[in-house]
Amino acid sequence: MPHTSLSLRSGSVSPHSVFSITLLAIAAFVIVTTEFLIIGLLPALARDLEISISTAGQLVTLFAFTVMLFGPPLTAVLAHVERKRLFMVIMLVFAAANALAAMAPNVGVLSLARFIPALLLPVFWGTASETASQLVGPERAGRAVAKVYLGIAAATLFGIPLGTVFANLIGWRGAFWGLAALSLLMLVLLALYMPALARPERSSIGQQMRILRDGRFIGHILLSVVVFTAMFTAYTYLADMLERLAGIAPVVVGWWLMGFGAIGLVGNWLGGHFVDRAPLGATAVFVLILAAGMALSVPLAGSHVGLAVALAVWGIAYTALYPVCQVRVMKAASHAQALAGTLNVSAANAGIGLGAIIGGYGIERIGLAGIGYIAAAIALAAAAICLLLQYKARRATEGGLEHAGTLRQ
Repeated sequence: MPHTSLSLRSGSVSPHSVFSITLLAIAAFVIVTTEFLIIGLLPALARDLEISISTAGQLVTLFAFTVMLFGPPLTAVLAHVERKRLFMVIMLVFAAANALAAMAPNVGVLSLARFIPALLLPVFWGTASETASQLVGPERAGRAVAKVYLGIAAATLFGIPLGTVFANLIGWRGAFWGLAALSLLMLVLLALYMPALARPERSSIGQQMRILRDGRFIGHILLSVVVFTAMFTAYTYLADMLERLAGIAPVVVGWWLMGFGAIGLVGNWLGGHFVDRAPLGATAVFVLILAAGMALSVPLAGSHVGLAVALAVWGIAYTALYPVCQVRVMKAASHAQALAGTLNVSAANAGIGLGAIIGGYGIERIGLAGIGYIAAAIALAAAAICLLLQYKARRATEGGLEHAGTLRQ
């Protein structure tokens, strides 16, 4: 088992380790903000590059599908690389890609700038938690991992609205320049303060991949795909909905997104609180709440008070489903929970990409006002899948009990 280069006494954690974990959390914020920032920039980006909003939305699909397809194999290939070096390379790539996005003269170059960092996002996501655990030891691993995921949650909740506000002040290109500068800053801080860790041993993934033979586990992965498809069919175009349906000025949209993220903190707490008790039940409840919030946002768009209530309901469920889906999938794994978590990230990004496609198609076919209802219908399908998985799990449990009783007789 790998050991850190730091000497950790039982029951104590060095300040150096605490600071290193904080750096990983901030790096996670920068990395995940790079993925989701573009959602808040879509209207301005589409106008500047003279493309349709649905075409601009496919940049979200490109990033998501790249994460989905390349995440598990790249994480497996790079699993043996010394972590400090790996994180530094990742931040360098993100700095270069964000700078390229800032200079992109057309959507083709911007697509390349989105493709490159998408290759390494799941690698960071799959290794940062493990590194945090190594830095503090097994007794404090849970709190360390939670701190890293706080950076990811902060990016999801605040990275998009802050970036949107920032972009309205200095333009969408300036937002990408800001991310490039932050990435370089993190590279320097990791180089100076992150301790070197022993290189992980190479291990075969054959045993881990047996998890894919478990039909119940595959069902949970497919459920995550449908849940995230529902979430991002509408959320990808939320900034455009606020501008065109609710008549909110572009300069104020970022603050509405900030409110959406702030209320989401409640959902983050609720999701983490209930998922341990009943993972599938929590998923079903929150997707039903999500459906209600997304559907109500359309008829209430004419009233800012009513829209705020609908967005609050939507935001709570949206944010709760991130930890709910991650924990639910990992609990469904009989072994190889790290791989299970990575596969859930791929499933989530498959849903993000599909949601952007379905939402864009819906805008072109029935108009922007229709995607809230489309997304709600997909969320209801996810709730039905939850019931089906619960039924199959109950049948499997009853079958096992009957088989045990027969053996005793």
